Amino acid sequence: MKVLDSKFAQGFCRLCVDGFYQGWHERNGGNLSYRIKDEEIAAVADDLDESGEWKEIGTTVRGLAGEYFMVTGSGKYFRNVEIDPAANVCIIKVDDAGENYKIVWGLVEGGRPTSELPSHLMNLEVCKARDPQIRVVYHCHPTNTIALTFVLPLDGKIFTREIWEMATECPIVFPEGIGMVPWMVPGGREIAVATSEIMKKQDVAIWAHHGMFACGTDFDITFGLMHTVEKAAEILVKVMSMTDRKRQTIEPENFRALNAPFNVNISEDFLYDKKSGIIGEY
Repeated sequence: MKVLDSKFAQGFCRLCVDGFYQGWHERNGGNLSYRIKDEEIAAVADDLDESGEWKEIGTTVRGLAGEYFMVTGSGKYFRNVEIDPAANVCIIKVDDAGENYKIVWGLVEGGRPTSELPSHLMNLEVCKARDPQIRVVYHCHPTNTIALTFVLPLDGKIFTREIWEMATECPIVFPEGIGMVPWMVPGGREIAVATSEIMKKQDVAIWAHHGMFACGTDFDITFGLMHTVEKAAEILVKVMSMTDRKRQTIEPENFRALNAPFNVNISEDFLYDKKSGIIGEY
């Protein structure tokens, strides 16, 4: 089977296109990675070229040794993935030490995997340890979420609670809450480590003044998680444009009432009593 005929490649490309049309990928912004299943690699093995040169990842991911990943290319535009996937994305293999990678398919016009490759692989490694079914890591630049990082405290508990209160589905979709990463230079080990610490327990990490990371078991779940957070952020931005406080909202006891009917365990870490009615002030 050709790579582009596979279901995983088609799902990967669809997420790229959907994210672009949401407005989350200006220019070459954002990146996506997928940890490919063994049976999926076996199905496309004849379309892969294993003769490539090994290159350093920039970190060590022993938990991913020998695995294959589909990732977007550095400097590539999400809007072009639909037009020419083979020129804009690639499949890489990680060596047996978890320290190097080589391209085995794609980027036919040259290039290298996303500059955020260390972040993606470190996060996929910790996600795999938490739940082997998690295979997708997605980073984008959602407008409203980024805007909130300029006005809300960069505190995961506060950020989560404000987002949760904007839509009932939020604590159902991400009951473990949101983690926050202060501004850091992107593409390096420091931000990769900070994000992977969050991903050990949570599915969403927000990079202050930059964007958001999300993980999931498949493309639909991951995109849906990103979409849910950004929709709630949009509602909060609109509320804050009208007032600095809420007349009424979803209270802790309301959140707790969701656990049984939706079979979730909403984290009590975010259900504290507020000391102020002012948005973002506690």
